[in-house]
Amino acid sequence: MTENSRLALVTGATGYIGGQVAQELLRRGWRVRLLSRSAEKVRSLPWGDAVVRDGESAGSGQAEVFEGDASKARDVARAMADVDVAWYLLHSMGDSEDFVREEVEMAETFGRAARKAHVGRIVYLGGLHPEDEKVEDLSDHLRSRVEVGRALMDSGVPTAALQTGVVIGDESSSFIMIRHLAERLPGAIAPRWVRNRIQPIAVADVVHYLVGAADLPADVNRTFDVGGPESIEYADMLDQYARAVGKGGRFMLTAPVTTPELAANWIGLVTPISTKLARPLVGSLQHDTVIHERDLDDYIGAPEGGHTPFADAVRRAVQGVDTSRWRRVVLGTSAAVAVTAVVGSIASDPTSRWYKALRKPFFMPPGWLFPVAWTALYADIAAVGSLSIADLGEQGRKGEQRAYITALGTNLVLNAGWSVLFFDRKRLTAASVEAGLLALSTADLVRRSAAVSPEKGVVLSPYAAWTGFAAVLSTTIRALNPRRR
Repeated sequence: MTENSRLALVTGATGYIGGQVAQELLRRGWRVRLLSRSAEKVRSLPWGDAVVRDGESAGSGQAEVFEGDASKARDVARAMADVDVAWYLLHSMGDSEDFVREEVEMAETFGRAARKAHVGRIVYLGGLHPEDEKVEDLSDHLRSRVEVGRALMDSGVPTAALQTGVVIGDESSSFIMIRHLAERLPGAIAPRWVRNRIQPIAVADVVHYLVGAADLPADVNRTFDVGGPESIEYADMLDQYARAVGKGGRFMLTAPVTTPELAANWIGLVTPISTKLARPLVGSLQHDTVIHERDLDDYIGAPEGGHTPFADAVRRAVQGVDTSRWRRVVLGTSAAVAVTAVVGSIASDPTSRWYKALRKPFFMPPGWLFPVAWTALYADIAAVGSLSIADLGEQGRKGEQRAYITALGTNLVLNAGWSVLFFDRKRLTAASVEAGLLALSTADLVRRSAAVSPEKGVVLSPYAAWTGFAAVLSTTIRALNPRRR
C-alpha cells in the first residue's frame, strides 16, 4: 500500500500539535480525516482550504471533517471507518473531580473503535514523567496522560505512546508561559520546583516523531521518550530564552516551598495564560521530566539536521512574534502614571493655611498615610494597566485593548484633576463630583482588568476601594465646610 493511499484519522486538529500533525500528513500526501466537534472551526483554520466540502471524500493531500464528540462511541466508530492510522492528540486540561477517569474512558472508547475498525496503529502524545515515581503520586494531569497511554496500549491495536515534556513552538501553552515570564520578569523568587530538570523539544521535532511513528513495525506496542538534546532546569530555561532573543540574563532565587496553586495564580496575573490552564502546566513541573531512552530514533531516525537545540528552537518559535511588546507597553503606561503622580503632587499642598483651616471628619486618615498609599497605588495602576494592555494585544483583542487604554487615560485625567480642583482651585463641590466620577471610573477599570484575567481585577481592587473612600471623604469635607464650596 502506498503512502498516498493511506487514510489518517487525526483528533485534536484544532489544537496546536494536532493541527501541525494534520498539516504534515497533508504535505506528505496522506488522505486525512479530522474528528472535531466543530467542522466550521476546522475550516476557519489557516490551512482550512485543504478541507473538502461536506459529503466529499478526502483525496491525496486533502482533509475531510467528521463532526462529532470523541467521548461518544457512535461518533468515534463512524470516524474510524477505513482508517489505516489514528492519531489520538486529545487532552482536555479539565479540572473536574473525575477528570482522570473521564480522560481514560474517552481513550478506551477510542481504542475499542479502532480495534473494531481494524485500524493498523494508534499514535498518542503523552507526557514525560519520572520512571521511579508512582503514578498515583504524579499530578492529576500528568497521571491522566500516563493512564491514557496505558489504555490505548491495552486496546488491542498496536500503539506508539510518545512521551514528551515542554514543547517549544509559537502556540504551545508551555512555551507561551516561558516566553512571557522571561520577557516580563527580570528575575523572581520562585518555588523550589523551578530547579527541576526539563528536556524541552522543538515542535518540528515532535511532529517528526508523531508522523514517523505511523511506520513502526506492527508488533511494536510501547511508550517512547522524545526530547531535545538538552536537559535544563526550568529556571535556566527562562534565562536561556531571554538570552536567545537578546534580552540579557534573568536571575531566579528559590524558596523552600512548592505552592503550585499560588504559582498558577501568579502566572494568571503576569502572563496571558489563564490560571485554569496554568494549573496543569505547573503540575507537570513538579517532577523532573527528562528522557530515559531514544529508541524511536532507531526505528524512524532523528529529525533532519539532528535534535534541535533549545536556543535554536526558541528563535524559530519567535519568528514573527513581537517580543518587544511588553517593554513598549510598560514604558508607555508607567510614563502616563508617573505624569499623573507628578501633576497631583505639584497641585497638592496639605501644609497650606487654607487646607489646615478646613473642618475634617473624624475618619480622616493621618497625613503621612496619603503619600504612602498613593505611591503603592500608582505602582499598582502601572503594573496592572501594563499587564492588561499587553495581554489584550497578545490575544488579538484590539477593540478591547483600545477601550482599555481610553478607560485608563480617562481615569488618570480624573485622578490628577481632583488635586487641581481641590487644592489649587479650592473648588470643594467640583472636587467632590470629580471624586465620585473617579470612583466610578476606577470601578470600571477594575472590571475591565478582571475581564482580562480575574487576578488582575483582584490586584487592582485596592485602587477602587481607596477612590471609593476618597469620594466619601471629599463629599464629607464639602458638607462640613458649606461656606467654602
